[in-house]
Amino acid sequence: MSFNIATSGLNAVTKQLGAISNNIANGSTTGYKSMRAEFSSLYAGGQAMGVGVNSISQSITQNGGISGSGRVLDLAISGNGFFMTKDTSGNVSYTRAGEMQMDSQGFITAKGKRLQGYPVDANGQLQTGVIGDLRISAGSIPAKATDSMGFTGNLNANAKEPEVTPFDPKEGKSYNNTYTSKVYDSLGREHTIEQYFVKTAENEWEVHYFVDGNAATPASQPLEFSANGVITSPTGAVNINAAIPGADALNIALDYAGTSQYGSEFNVSKNSPNGYSAGEKNGEQIDDDGKIYATYSNGERLLQGQLVLANFTSPNGLNSEDGTAWSTTNLSGQAILGVPKSGLNGSILSARLEGSNVEMTEQLVGLMSAQRNYQANTKVISTNDSMMNALFQAL
Repeated sequence: MSFNIATSGLNAVTKQLGAISNNIANGSTTGYKSMRAEFSSLYAGGQAMGVGVNSISQSITQNGGISGSGRVLDLAISGNGFFMTKDTSGNVSYTRAGEMQMDSQGFITAKGKRLQGYPVDANGQLQTGVIGDLRISAGSIPAKATDSMGFTGNLNANAKEPEVTPFDPKEGKSYNNTYTSKVYDSLGREHTIEQYFVKTAENEWEVHYFVDGNAATPASQPLEFSANGVITSPTGAVNINAAIPGADALNIALDYAGTSQYGSEFNVSKNSPNGYSAGEKNGEQIDDDGKIYATYSNGERLLQGQLVLANFTSPNGLNSEDGTAWSTTNLSGQAILGVPKSGLNGSILSARLEGSNVEMTEQLVGLMSAQRNYQANTKVISTNDSMMNALFQAL
C-alpha cells in the first residue's frame, strides 16, 4: 500500500514541477498568469490512497506589472478587464497580453486573432453596440473646407469710438482691434479671414470681415452687449461667404457664443475654425478610453473604432488556452462587455505592456519544496523495495 501511496505522490509532484517549470519559463511573457497545482487527498472507503492533483489553476485576477514599450500598438489595461479577440473560425478568446500588430489589411491582431470592438461606418461614426473586427485605414485624408468657426473673446468696455471714420482696414485709427484666423478652401489651400472690431456706441460694436484682404459677404455685422457685458446679438452664427478662384466658395458659420464686453483688454480665448489640408497617414493613436485613431501629416486624426473590454462574474473559472488567453466556461459566466473607463473596466495605456505576474522568488522556493517532496516519495519506494526483498529472502 505504501508503494502505491508514494507512487501517487511522485505523480502529483511531477505535475507540480511541470507547473512551476512553466511559470519560470514564462517569467518574461507578456500577460502570462502563473499556474499552481491544486492537491487533494485520495481515499477509497475511508482508506488513504495517497495524493492527486485536482487541477492546475491560474492566478488570473492577479495583474502583472506595467512597463513602457515605445510602440503605440502595445496596450496594457490599468485595472479590470480583458481584451476580446476572435480567430478566423469565429472562436472568441480573452487576453491581457496587449502586444498588438496590424496585418496587411489594416486589422489589429493579437497573436493572429483580430481585436474586437466598436467599428466605424463609412462616415466615421462609431457603431456602438455592434461588435466587430477593429481596423485602421491606410489611405490618405482628403482636404476639408472650413465651414464653421467658434470665436470667443472679450472686447474692452473702456474702449473709445475710433477717431477716424469711416472704417478703413488700412487706417489703424479707424478700428479698435483686429484678429486674423487661418481657414481652408475645398482644395485644402490656406486663406485668412480678418475681423476688424469697431466700437460704435456704448455696448455696441461692429465687426468687418475680409478674406485674403478682400471684403467678404456680409461686409460687416453689428455686435450688441447687455449692461452685464453678455453678448445679446447676434443670437446665432453669422454666415461668412467669399468667392475663391478655382475652388468652391467659402461658406463659414461664425459663432460668437461666449464673447463678452468687460473693462479689460481685448483678448481671444477661443478661435476654432475647422477644415484642413490633405494629409498622408503617418501613425496611430489610442486614447485611454479605447478610441483608436489614424493620424495624418496635416495634424488631423480620424476615429477608426473603439475597443471593448470584457469582465466576468468569476474570472478564475475561465478555461486556459495557452497561458495568456482564455475562453468562457459555465463557471466563469458570459462576458460582460463595455468600453474602457466605464463601469468596472480599467483604462487603456498605449505604448505599455503588462508583464507576467510570476514572482520568481516564490517559484524557486516552491521548486525546492517540490524537489524535497519528490525525494521523500522516492525514499519511501526505495525503503518499501528493500523491505520486500528482505521478506522474500526470509521465505
